Amino acid sequence: MNEAIDCERLAGDVVAGDRAALARAITLVESSRPDHRGLAEDLLARLLPRTGGAIRLGLSGAPGVGKSTLIEHLGLRLIARGHRLAVLAVDPSSPITGGSILGDKTRMAELARSPGAFIRPSPSGGQLGGVARHTAEAILLTEAAGFDIVIVETVGIGQSEVAVAGLVDLFVLLLAPAAGDQLQGIKKGVIELADLLVVTKADGGLAGAASEALAEYRAALGLLGPAAAGRRAQALSCSALTGTGLEELWQAIEHARAARQESGAWQGRRAEQAGLLLAAEIGAALLSEFRADARIAAAYPEVQIQLSEGKLTPSEAARRLLALRAPK
Repeated sequence: MNEAIDCERLAGDVVAGDRAALARAITLVESSRPDHRGLAEDLLARLLPRTGGAIRLGLSGAPGVGKSTLIEHLGLRLIARGHRLAVLAVDPSSPITGGSILGDKTRMAELARSPGAFIRPSPSGGQLGGVARHTAEAILLTEAAGFDIVIVETVGIGQSEVAVAGLVDLFVLLLAPAAGDQLQGIKKGVIELADLLVVTKADGGLAGAASEALAEYRAALGLLGPAAAGRRAQALSCSALTGTGLEELWQAIEHARAARQESGAWQGRRAEQAGLLLAAEIGAALLSEFRADARIAAAYPEVQIQLSEGKLTPSEAARRLLALRAPK
């Protein structure tokens, strides 16, 4: 993205539904170049009044559980009903090129060809949980482009469930049947985090195992304390290939949205997320400013060496560097 960027024109193209312009806009907000950051903020300010109208869904699960298959088959159904679907698939980053590894457009080929869909694989860039720092801004851009359903698909490992839940309205965790000890396959904290637990691949030879897993997960939900139970988490099963359970899954999403909008929980969750994102941006900006200080930059390598050799504790190393900050 080396050419001159006209934010007013780019914003107009995004609002007009130009998918190529939307892709360029997301590339801009993902850029780490300092000059691009100012342009990204200008673009987002122009588009902000057109954001906020989509259902934001997080979808995660272990590799191989069928995330892309479910998104494609459910997405095609929703597009047939007149919805427009954006999928932000946060992939692991290649350690060699820094680019996305998985390539979700190849795993959702039919959905990618639909004019009512937009699929954007984005490298995680090493961010905790596999969620790119500017995923929240990419969500706003897709909403401004007229997509009324936005799915953030995460890597499905480590802390990705926690990270994506902080960006979306509803968090859906996919679970595979016949994965051994079902209740050991998911921890209590993740159950509390999820709004919907969905046992996938409930067809053919796995139908029985899926039914057993569903019963066990529903029992697990019943063991949660009052605070977690107040989230009204549900456990469902489905088969993306046969379509069984997909309608029930979407109805559960719609029901949860209606109930939470009526109670105010929907708006409250977004307000809380906005506050957390603000704190994260302040932290990132302060860290960048800290590292840009000439005296700190000069001392950092030696402090790092002493830390690695065990001559300093992390807290002592941090205090030593902080003491070097230039006075304001």
